[in-house]
Amino acid sequence: MHTVNIHEAKTHLSRLVEEAVKGESFIIAKAGKPLVKVTALDAPTAGQVQRIGFMAGEIVVPDDFDRMGSAEIEQLFGGDA
Repeated sequence: MHTVNIHEAKTHLSRLVEEAVKGESFIIAKAGKPLVKVTALDAPTAGQVQRIGFMAGEIVVPDDFDRMGSAEIEQLFGGDA
């Protein structure tokens, strides 16, 4: 992501907006201080990135997952109680 100053953003706004639409976000700065980030509306923000299912097909959860180690756990918490 690159940074442009306000004057450059005014001068090249059309080109910069086209780049943002293509996924190339940029930052507008004033006197070297970043002010705003310009990004496409349909681009996901950090909080919108979905992580559920990101390992689909990568791992296998056994059918008895909820019962695995149950004998050992029962023994740790009192055995025959």
